[in-house]
Amino acid sequence: MPESFLLGRLQLQFNSEAADIITDLSAVALTPDGNLWVGSDETTSIERLSPVGPHIFGKHQRFAIADFIDLPGKCEIDIEGMDFSSDYLWLVGSHSTKRKKTKGKDAEKDIERLAQIETEVNRYLLARIPMKDGILCESISHPDNPKSKQKVGCLQRTETGNLLTDALKDDTHLGLYLSVPIPSKENGFDIEGLAVRGDRIFIGLRGPVLRGWAIILEIEVEEAEPGVLRLKEIGKKGKLYNKHFVDLNGLGVRELCWDGKDLIVLAGPTMTLSGATRVFRLKGILGRSGDSITGQDGGDLKVLFDLPFKVGTDNAEGLSLFPYLGEENSLLVVYDSPDAERMIDKNGILADIFRLGL
Repeated sequence: MPESFLLGRLQLQFNSEAADIITDLSAVALTPDGNLWVGSDETTSIERLSPVGPHIFGKHQRFAIADFIDLPGKCEIDIEGMDFSSDYLWLVGSHSTKRKKTKGKDAEKDIERLAQIETEVNRYLLARIPMKDGILCESISHPDNPKSKQKVGCLQRTETGNLLTDALKDDTHLGLYLSVPIPSKENGFDIEGLAVRGDRIFIGLRGPVLRGWAIILEIEVEEAEPGVLRLKEIGKKGKLYNKHFVDLNGLGVRELCWDGKDLIVLAGPTMTLSGATRVFRLKGILGRSGDSITGQDGGDLKVLFDLPFKVGTDNAEGLSLFPYLGEENSLLVVYDSPDAERMIDKNGILADIFRLGL
């Protein structure tokens, strides 16, 4: 990566209760009030940080998601995407299965563990929570119609996941990955990106990557009953989703964020390995209807830069626009498994800010 793309670093200062997430940050969003919201793939909470000094965010406040949304299990949500749109904070879980890890103590038991695939119900979460004055709320007045309320909503769950995964089970490209529980880190179904613009919700898949093509799903939702969202028909013949195939050089989507009408795509390996992490600009997606496919030869998809590569650390996962040193649209990146040199005492960590190319 050209050194000129790295503008600086932002210090994120948490309180002592964040010891369980500080090395597992997986999502970040900057809201118009100047607060940063971060999520972890290991908890069931969202964290708010506020400006406390030059290039420092602190005043950490934790919001338990179960205070707003009924969580059927006690397991982690595996938050992998977050965005703010129309006074809602949106978040999405990975919707993935996982294979048990080896422990290195007993070879026979480790071999047995590698045959065990787990499904955690909280991972099948797509939700929106109203926000007012930097506080998450169960409901707020609609800004254009005070008599109407904006309320907490969660995509309806089903016996095997939710309405989205159920709809995809018959899909010609993705159905196999949901009918057979292929674990997320083995090119299985794995959500790791979210970008919302009005009624349109774009969901980036880390996996599967098909013959080098990554997939971004597009859906819209509506309220079926208080607190419950359902999918709207948006495609041809009553389809509930669109698929956008993009050539990310064989990488999967690790996060999404908006830059005007363009979608900024953070891309990385689908598997559990260290490899290239690259930032792309995808143009014109808001002007598309139906399924689409975009290569790098037509001008709508462009590589912006590669992130620094380190083996086993600094896995870039969270992405948000961030104003920095006069650059209105710089790019903030937070990391899972951060390098030790990012740590500041026990409760602080450094995020990176990059210059965002055209």
